[in-house]
Amino acid sequence: MKYFQREIKLKPYPRGFHLITNEVLNAIPELREIQIGHLQAFIKHTSASLTINENADFTVRTDFESHFNKMVPENAPYYQHTYEGSDDMPAHIKASILGTSVQIPITNGKLNLGIWQGIYLCEHRDYGGARKLVITAFGS
Repeated sequence: MKYFQREIKLKPYPRGFHLITNEVLNAIPELREIQIGHLQAFIKHTSASLTINENADFTVRTDFESHFNKMVPENAPYYQHTYEGSDDMPAHIKASILGTSVQIPITNGKLNLGIWQGIYLCEHRDYGGARKLVITAFGS
């Protein structure tokens, strides 16, 4: 069994849904040494998240942002955690809905994603800054 792990810092992205599959792959070239295994990507933040979805049509990412903003609005009158700005509490809720990690099978040294799948950074803050990910690949 082989284990590889890297912590990377992504550049700051604007609020929205962003494909980061290539950044993840570039961070862990040892993935090629694993024939059967898994890759886990974990985000070390509470106001951003990770998910897997459509990697070709950018309008999917725009629709995600529009829907999440309607589903989890800013300035809800019942929010008590408001001292970090109107986008903060909704960002925490959105991050909890989507989650902090994704796990992807590795087959023959490559991520075994579907043809239209990619890894998204879901940036829920207006100015979230650089985000840190822990990427772990393991298998044989």
